[in-house]
Amino acid sequence: MAARKAAVRKPRVKKCSDCKGTGETTETVRVGSARKARETTDRQAALCLTCFGSGDAPTT
Repeated sequence: MAARKAAVRKPRVKKCSDCKGTGETTETVRVGSARKARETTDRQAALCLTCFGSGDAPTT
């Protein structure tokens, strides 16, 4: 009978606090020139710059 290997558990990785583990954030769309830019009610998806889209919290 062959010996069984012990199961190796992966360490749990914390979710990113900025995007809550999704890897995406939403940004407000601005229109107009830089001096008079006004925000609209529209939103667009953006890559989370804290975790670079992975959804995992940085380890530093």
